[in-house]
Amino acid sequence: MEVVKIDLKYMQIEDKEFVMKIDSHINDLQFENRVFTKTGYIMWDNNKRVGLMHYSVLWDSLPFLNLIHVEEAHRNSGIATEAMKLWEDDMKKQGYKMVLLSTQVDEDAQHLYRKLGYIDCGALLMNNTPFEQPMEMFMRKVLC
Repeated sequence: MEVVKIDLKYMQIEDKEFVMKIDSHINDLQFENRVFTKTGYIMWDNNKRVGLMHYSVLWDSLPFLNLIHVEEAHRNSGIATEAMKLWEDDMKKQGYKMVLLSTQVDEDAQHLYRKLGYIDCGALLMNNTPFEQPMEMFMRKVLC
């Protein structure tokens, strides 16, 4: 398989329209916080935005990937794999020893994460709540 080469750049104010079109869970202030804290990234392929990702830091020491999204036309091309590797490299450079993410058990993303070395480490059930959904599984990867 051909190696994909993308650029993963921190979100900038000029990325707002692209981000807000994809991530309906955030407001203007939350977007600005991602830009200011450098916790949001835009995936670029040939000078075109093709995806985004963002993370939070739990307990001041554990990066948690909140969202990774690749535009439909660019899926299954290796972009997500390359973006994950670039993100992990950035987390290592920042001194983090492990990363965490989650996905619903009915989503295919878990297969990608396993190929990248992530292992299951827990789950969350939201039955009988306003947030009802299939089980959320947590996965971790040690970086060093």
